[in-house]
Amino acid sequence: MSDMAGDGNIPAELITLKYPLPNLAAALLGKEPVRIVAMGSSSTAGRDQGDVVPYPSRLELYLRRKYNNPHIDVVNRGVVGEEANEELLRFGADIFAEKPSLVIWQVGTNAVFHDYNLDGVAAKIAEGLALLRKYPIDVVMMDPQYVTAMLLDAKADASDRIASIIAAAAEKEKVSVFRRWALMRHWHVHNNISFQQMLEPADDRLLHQSDWSTQRISIALSEAISKAPAAG
Repeated sequence: MSDMAGDGNIPAELITLKYPLPNLAAALLGKEPVRIVAMGSSSTAGRDQGDVVPYPSRLELYLRRKYNNPHIDVVNRGVVGEEANEELLRFGADIFAEKPSLVIWQVGTNAVFHDYNLDGVAAKIAEGLALLRKYPIDVVMMDPQYVTAMLLDAKADASDRIASIIAAAAEKEKVSVFRRWALMRHWHVHNNISFQQMLEPADDRLLHQSDWSTQRISIALSEAISKAPAAG
């Protein structure tokens, strides 16, 4: 996919999902509504402050258009401030009860921002992925956002490490990672997109994405999902 640099281009190599999505593919061929659950923190839930439309509602719109199917539902199960340990406690009610064909699990940001023990977070991510594997559900992990708060001297090493933790856990369970960190870094480094453009103006913590970057991430994620193979 190619766009003007000022809009933040979306290189195929940064959004290609490594593993197939057979359960989603089967659901798209069926006659029942297609359920996708978005699990995560404020990047998923959205925030009361500011004027940013969260990615799940945008992803739903883009996938419905792409497949010409008004019965694709992206269920937003984000909770502001949570991390893997809290999210794992909600899997039963917020994921398995919905019987989705795909779960997008956005994780890792709060672990860095709030100085969690990353080994403990890694264990919870591994536990969550092992639990998801027991169900006929495809999984896509989403790593943190590339923003100022995650790049400060006190956070930069932890940000790199959590991205590596997520990638390693996903690879062990043979699920894909939507590489938000790498994509947003590409926009900043190669497309000269400023942090001012990528950050929510109302957020003095310099952590949350702007409406612009949230929209671009939603477009990229819809492209990644729609181009993923149905089977290995």
